[in-house]
Amino acid sequence: MPKNRNTFSSDASTALRAWGRRAASRAVHRGWQWIQQAGAVTAERPGPYRFGRIGTATKLAFPLGTVFGERWIELGDHCIIGEQVTLTAGMMPGLDLGPDPVLRLGNGVVLGRGSHVVASQRVTFGDDVFCGPYVYVTSDNHSYDDPHQPIGRQWPRSAPVSIGSGSWLGTGAVILPGARLGRNVVVAAGSVVRGEVPDHAVVAGAPAKVVRRWEEGTGWVPPLRTAPPVPIPSEMTAEQLRALADAPPPDDGPPAG
Repeated sequence: MPKNRNTFSSDASTALRAWGRRAASRAVHRGWQWIQQAGAVTAERPGPYRFGRIGTATKLAFPLGTVFGERWIELGDHCIIGEQVTLTAGMMPGLDLGPDPVLRLGNGVVLGRGSHVVASQRVTFGDDVFCGPYVYVTSDNHSYDDPHQPIGRQWPRSAPVSIGSGSWLGTGAVILPGARLGRNVVVAAGSVVRGEVPDHAVVAGAPAKVVRRWEEGTGWVPPLRTAPPVPIPSEMTAEQLRALADAPPPDDGPPAG
């Protein structure tokens, strides 16, 4: 004979466990949000880091990636540094790199999550440079001159890097030593850039090549395939934007023909 079961008690126990899991989940997420806010690095709350400069309203999200040589790192105003971003000056911690900054970010620079900026020679970002996630910018590259030595043990080749103001570096882009990007350059996702890139150019590939360029009096060559997006009017409020997003699509009637 089956044993008697208290159905009410079983349902109550299941509901209680479910409530406990939901409560624990909320507590974990709220706790992590608090940790992220408390661990973020700003000029007012630099934590253990002593950057050469942290500009007004600049914020480094927590958790940070590898950071050292921060005395030779200068961050401009209104920069956004995503989670797990590596910022290093010098080959290793503890080196004296002299009186001048080695890594400098202009105002309004955005470094996406998981990006790496590795500088033993001067690396400079202009103003308003936006980077997608997992971008890699370095002044150093492995050398393999000696076939009898492990490549990782050979002294690297190094050269300064500069990225012009207003540029956009897509997800996973790699900027190699000696690269000099002009103003408003677009680097396609996954591209590997070396050498000089002119102003107002779009580069793609590995190695990256110019695939589109702005020419005064002519415009984009080759021409853009789509019309430019219409910007949101500056006077539009958040409530109006939400109402627009919730509105049904327009009914254009039955198709012609």
